[in-house]
Amino acid sequence: MKELKYLNKYFTKYKYHFLLGIVATIIAQIFSLYTPKLIGDSINALTNKSLDSESIKELLLENIIWVLITTVIAGILTFVMRQTLIVMSRYVEFDLKNEVFRQYENLSQNFYKRNRTGDLMNRISEDVGRVRMYVGPAVMYSLNTFIRFAVVIVQMSIISPELTLYTVLPLPILSYLIFKLSTEINVRSGIFQANLSQLSSYTQEVFSGIRVIKAYSLENKSQKEFSELSEESRDKSMDLAKTNALFGPLMILLIGLSNLVVIYVGGMMYINGSIASIGVIAEFILYVNMLTWPVASLGWVSSMIQEAEASQKRINEFLKIQPEIKNKTEESSFIDGKITFNHVSFTYEDTNITALNNVSFTINKGETLAILGKTGSGKSTILSLISRLYDIKDGVITIDDHNIKDVNLHDVRNSIAFVPQDAFLFSDSIMNNIKFGKEDATKEEVMEAAKKAVVHNNIMGFNNQYETVIGERGITLSGGQKQRVSIARAIIKDSKILLLDDCLSAVDTETEEAILNNLLEFCKDKTTILVSHRVSSAKNADKIIILDDGKIIQQGSHNQLVNQEGYYKELYLKQLSEKEIQ
Repeated sequence: MKELKYLNKYFTKYKYHFLLGIVATIIAQIFSLYTPKLIGDSINALTNKSLDSESIKELLLENIIWVLITTVIAGILTFVMRQTLIVMSRYVEFDLKNEVFRQYENLSQNFYKRNRTGDLMNRISEDVGRVRMYVGPAVMYSLNTFIRFAVVIVQMSIISPELTLYTVLPLPILSYLIFKLSTEINVRSGIFQANLSQLSSYTQEVFSGIRVIKAYSLENKSQKEFSELSEESRDKSMDLAKTNALFGPLMILLIGLSNLVVIYVGGMMYINGSIASIGVIAEFILYVNMLTWPVASLGWVSSMIQEAEASQKRINEFLKIQPEIKNKTEESSFIDGKITFNHVSFTYEDTNITALNNVSFTINKGETLAILGKTGSGKSTILSLISRLYDIKDGVITIDDHNIKDVNLHDVRNSIAFVPQDAFLFSDSIMNNIKFGKEDATKEEVMEAAKKAVVHNNIMGFNNQYETVIGERGITLSGGQKQRVSIARAIIKDSKILLLDDCLSAVDTETEEAILNNLLEFCKDKTTILVSHRVSSAKNADKIIILDDGKIIQQGSHNQLVNQEGYYKELYLKQLSEKEIQ
């Protein structure tokens, strides 16, 4: 259970729930001891020839009343136990899910490149759910079993130590079998959970790429692969279920043997005069049967603990990962907008591709920098480094003349409005997607941002206008509409730094021109970096740099670059001729 030790901090946090549950359990088990004692006394009364019928009736009625009272009290306390311990487990589940989610948020881009979404989802849902079963039911039934064993065995020993010894003889056998079965469950549970993550990952990818699957008519192939994974998951689940299924019959068999021992040995002791009354045998049978559910639950509890151990191990694997990008200062940092790259080189660890090679430039507050270049030349990498999604090893990036690593990370990102080429929209209303940039924005502010992004008229054409709920990842919108909603989201944030990553690639030249004209006024006091493949997007920038294979091969203003031979002039003439042909 070494992996489950991680949860001890939650038992400390909710110690009052835990302690109240323990106290309620102890008192409930003490009250439950009265029932066998009262029934034993009633049987003794029936066999006592010295008592008349009226005395027997009074005694039986009195015992029945006390059985009802003690049973009700024990039931109420058991309810309290469940309410405290099960509620505690829900609190722990809530805290653990939030802890895992916060860790997911803190981990770097490289982490998400190495891990599949379905597996991450499975760990925060299925695995945390299994851990909750350990914190709640497993702990509750373990406490109940331990305390019941303690009070019942003590009471049995007081009545007859010899008969108690014979009664508990099967328990060592039970302990050994539980240990062996638990070990096997732990192995099979880990295998099943890993397979379930694989199935979840595959399903998530199919749902995300359903349009591609339909377009290429790959439904049958996908169905076949899913069926194979499902069959494998079923087999692993059945292996686990078969092992779990051994517990119930085994427990019942051992309890039955204990009952036979009580009847035979107790009967012989009564005949020999070792025990005073036949009621003792009845008491012992009831005590043994009081242990039936706790003993039977040992298997279930052991199974839950083993499954939780396997799940917590998978969770701990992620929780132990140290984020590559760390905030080195908690002090607030004022961001004005000046950005400098000084001999910056960057290589992606997962692919070993050098995206930037000795890149240097400076962009002052309020200036606009346009970055052009072929696909894979390193344009988007510059934007990722400014957002500090990655850290560099060679060179220095400064914001307002301070090393970006020494500036408060949250302030850096809060000062940036970013529009990616592949616009990501949430499965929510258009209004809320735009307000993602500013949660407290009014409807008028949202509409004004949409107008600047030249998407207002499109939105007003929808049935529910701004309350239109778009599909997952904005699937119900066209590529150009998604880009423009994403631009509106960045506009409404009104940040000091605006990063535009080829975000006009899916709109026509007329719409592009309208958006750029709107952005000219909006960006006059903002540091703006625009990545594009079009000269029309870059021509109004204060500075333009041309990247090729991670190196700057040209830089200057539009007028300077268009009058010198090179990539920019060639691209300008090519796109100018294409526009004339259109």
